[in-house]
Amino acid sequence: MSTCDTVRRAGSDIERRLPSMEKDEKDLSITHYEDAAEAPSVDYVINPDAERRLVRRIDIRMVTSSTCMYMLCFIDRFNIGNAKILNSDTGDSLQQSLRLSETQYLIALMVFFVAYTVFETPSNYLLKKYRPSRWFAFLMVTWGVMTMLIAATRNYAGLIVTRFLLGTFEAGLFPGIVYCLTFWYKPNERAIRIALVLAGATLGGAFGSAIAYGVGKINGAHGLEAWRWLFIIEGIPACALAPLILLYYPDYPETASWLSPEERELAVERIKGVASLGHAKITWVEARETLFDWRLYLHHYIWTAYSVGFSSISLFTPTVVQGLGFQGLSAQLFTVPPYAIAFCVVTTNAWIADRYEIRSWCSVCSFALCGVSFVIEGSLPATAFAARYAVLCFAVSFAFAISGPTLSWLTANLRGTGASTLAVPLNGSFATFGQIVGIFIYKNSESPGFPTGHYTNAGFMFSGAIAGLVLRCVYARRNRRLASGEPRWRM
Repeated sequence: MSTCDTVRRAGSDIERRLPSMEKDEKDLSITHYEDAAEAPSVDYVINPDAERRLVRRIDIRMVTSSTCMYMLCFIDRFNIGNAKILNSDTGDSLQQSLRLSETQYLIALMVFFVAYTVFETPSNYLLKKYRPSRWFAFLMVTWGVMTMLIAATRNYAGLIVTRFLLGTFEAGLFPGIVYCLTFWYKPNERAIRIALVLAGATLGGAFGSAIAYGVGKINGAHGLEAWRWLFIIEGIPACALAPLILLYYPDYPETASWLSPEERELAVERIKGVASLGHAKITWVEARETLFDWRLYLHHYIWTAYSVGFSSISLFTPTVVQGLGFQGLSAQLFTVPPYAIAFCVVTTNAWIADRYEIRSWCSVCSFALCGVSFVIEGSLPATAFAARYAVLCFAVSFAFAISGPTLSWLTANLRGTGASTLAVPLNGSFATFGQIVGIFIYKNSESPGFPTGHYTNAGFMFSGAIAGLVLRCVYARRNRRLASGEPRWRM
């Protein structure tokens, strides 16, 4: 059956998409249709087979390219954690070569997140102005160049400047991707796709450590330390793949030239009433309502709590592994398995959240399991290397698994284009405070146990679980107050 089957007619194999027919409380949106363009067309009918074929085509373009971009972004952002200890046994690590004190190294990590906070929201507005494909391609080139320039730094000041600029150009990628997903996918389709994009981070962690292990063997080649080669080698792919993103990444459903006219119409109509349209203008009224919607700040805190664990694990896993008794290049190699396991856990958790519409429970349970893992990690004897390594794999997996259901839960409860454009990057900006906290909790002086880092992570994980339960109760209470037939809050 062709996509022409999506014409405006009724039939036994066709499903009408009317808000009044969506009786299941857990599958209803809170979207308010201030913009008529975002309201569902009551006379449009959708063929499920044609819709499935369309979603597969969108996935091939959007999810694959977004995952690839985020993987490269993660590698270039957190490879400094590998560089810190790379060839430290021969005195050639980044920290040793640049003669950085521990405080200077931590400040170099922090300035990245300062820039990230400042430029995250403006970048999302520029994405709307210049189109996603153009903006993402520009960001890839610039952050790739900045990554390679870190290899040329000779002192602390140079590292600070290049890390700040790296944060400036990477700031717009992830919130931009999440924003783009909101006008291509329905809420109950997003958790698994957000998780697949974020799973690019776990792949990036695994590949980055494996690359660092290989690059460590060419230490001193052409007079350069291995950590310099690491930044050069890992910065090139972002620049090389930028032209492909420019040509390949989908912009808006209404303007997708790679879709037939019938597919474009279906892509627009299938999300009307349950998602925002990317082309719609942002109004000051929407911006004000978003900024003063207090429930969003619970979402922002939950993401902030997640970011403490995400940041600290991403930056200090090589250091923690080194504290487990693995030295030299072995510390790089043994960083790979935790990320490989995390990839499986992240995607499975997100699939469950989408399949059974239980985003809140998947988020809360991930927080709780991660918190328990960190408590155990901090309580085990410093010499229990095997047990601590196994628990570390568990902690890393659920630290990353929080992301998909949590972000999907937020985007499923946003009102229109203005809220999506503003709330998603604001979520990331608030989370930056969590990422900065994550920078300072793993102290070299506490190696190999790192009790401060593990227990601080556990505290934030448990607080995230509690905040998630509170937010779920808030939504449940609001749903009970709604009259029959009114759009419900998603949980």
